[in-house]
Amino acid sequence: MSDLANGKCIPCTGNVPPLHGRDLALLREKLGNHWSSINEHHLNKKYDFPDFRQALAFTNRVGALAEREGHHPDIYLAWGKVILTVWTHKIDGLTESDFIFAAKADQEFQQLSRETGE
Repeated sequence: MSDLANGKCIPCTGNVPPLHGRDLALLREKLGNHWSSINEHHLNKKYDFPDFRQALAFTNRVGALAEREGHHPDIYLAWGKVILTVWTHKIDGLTESDFIFAAKADQEFQQLSRETGE
């Protein structure tokens, strides 16, 4: 598990530039876990589930995480899958907080998998 999950999302005031190039690549490598960086603009990941109930349970966990962290992803929920898209809207790009949130979402997925035996 990435140690990014130990971080805290910091609300963006809009006065920082989005990450690009090497800085972005280093955080992406540190995050791991099959997250995609799309056009250096947002992070994207698909999570698979055996049914709608578990996909919804994960969505609810991510929603609670978003409220705790003050960092809100786009969430696509369908039968057997959830797709998260994460970026900092205020700067229309990626910050370290996006990677922290992504790592925390992975942590929630792993916890749910342990609880359900999946």
